[in-house]
Formats: sequence, C-alpha cells, structure tokens
Amino acid sequence: MFATLHSALSNHRTFGFAMTGVVGVAVIIGAALALRGPDLTFAPEMAPQAVELPDGRTLFVQRYEVTVGEWNVCHKKGGCSLALRARPDQDPMTVPATGLNYVDVQEYLRWISAETRHDWRLPTSQEWAFMAEPVLPEEPDPIFTDPELTWASSYLIEGLASRTLKPQGSFATSPQGIADLNGSVWEWTNSCYSGTADLGRCPAFYVGGEHVAAIPFLVRDPARGGCAAGTPPAHLGMRLVTDRSL
Repeated sequence: MFATLHSALSNHRTFGFAMTGVVGVAVIIGAALALRGPDLTFAPEMAPQAVELPDGRTLFVQRYEVTVGEWNVCHKKGGCSLALRARPDQDPMTVPATGLNYVDVQEYLRWISAETRHDWRLPTSQEWAFMAEPVLPEEPDPIFTDPELTWASSYLIEGLASRTLKPQGSFATSPQGIADLNGSVWEWTNSCYSGTADLGRCPAFYVGGEHVAAIPFLVRDPARGGCAAGTPPAHLGMRLVTDRSL
C-alpha cells in the first residue's frame, strides 16, 4: 500500500512539474510574441524622412498612396469588402486605389494594422495641409474682384492639377520624399466636417487635395455623390500615416 501511495505521489509531483514547465514555456512564448516587432510583409513603403509637425510631434508618412494591388490583397484576405480593378493599360501595383469611401478606408486601416502589428491611421486635415504645403500651388488671385462674380473666378481658376488618374510618382515630391500630394487623387483625412469628436457620428470628412473639400462618408464617386464643401475632387484615395517608426 505504501509503495502504491509513494508511486501515486511521485506521479503527481512529476505531473505538477510537467504542468509548471508547460505553463512556463507558454508564458515565455507569449512574452516573445508580445515583444515581437511589426510584421513588415504588408507594410507600405514609407517616405525617406519623417514630417516634423509644428507642435513638436513626428509623423511617419507613406511615400505613395495605397495602390489597387495593395488594396486587393486586403480584399483577398477578407479584410476589405470592396474589390478594385485597374484599367487594362494600368499596372495595379502602381496606380492609386480610388473610388473609396470613408467606411472602405476604415476597413483597410483595421486590416493592415492587424497584419503588421502596428497602428496606422489617416492624417488629420491639419497634418495633411502641413505636409502638402511645399508642393501645393499658391492660391491664385481672383480673376474678378466683384463679390457677385466670386463663382466665376472660382470656376475659371479651379482644376489646376490634372484630373487624370496617373501612376504613383507622376506628380511632385515633398522635401521629405512624400509623392503626389498635389496629384489628381484627393486623400481622406480623419477630420470631421461638422467638428464632432465622435467620428462614428460624423456625416462628412475633409479630404486633402488641390483644394479643401468635405465629402459625405459614404461617397465613393464625388462627381455623382456630391461634395459637402468645395468643388468635387477627381478621385478619392488614401495614404497611411503612423505616430511610431517601423
């Protein structure tokens, strides 16, 4: 009987030590996973230099706008509902992803943040304006000084940038190496037109481009869906930013 009891106690101690070892290994693996850096498999190409903002913060910006090819990876993996198609004469890996509304963009942000284990977001309208200022044209003087003809001045001087969708790198590059901020794609920002802090209840968001515009959050084609403020942009796309270096 004592031999049996001793054997049982020994087995229990062995099992206990084994379980302790398993738990210890699990803790070590969990800690290792938590300490792992970002997964760069789907990380975008970043601008060579960060943007130093007036308030002292540093902003790390995607060099080019998200492309059709990058977007469709999200779609194929189930992260993005919308599938995009480039024209036959376009390379999906270099043509910007357009026809995106604010909800679409949020899907992509959630997906790429999870895939890369890194927090990505849209810039605010103030951040976008600051980083684009060096490459945007100066606002031209009005053609007509009569206030009643303001609409005519706006009509005649708008459309300074080409509205044709072109491959990445077709427009100017900022001093930090950010391309195409003055191009034909207006980029969604995270700034609400109505000023509400609850972005989930925001009816329209500002988009960055040749001029300021506010677009209703469900609009993919501003020429058809309208513009809450400003002349309708040619194309709606996106560019990623992050507050932490990869």
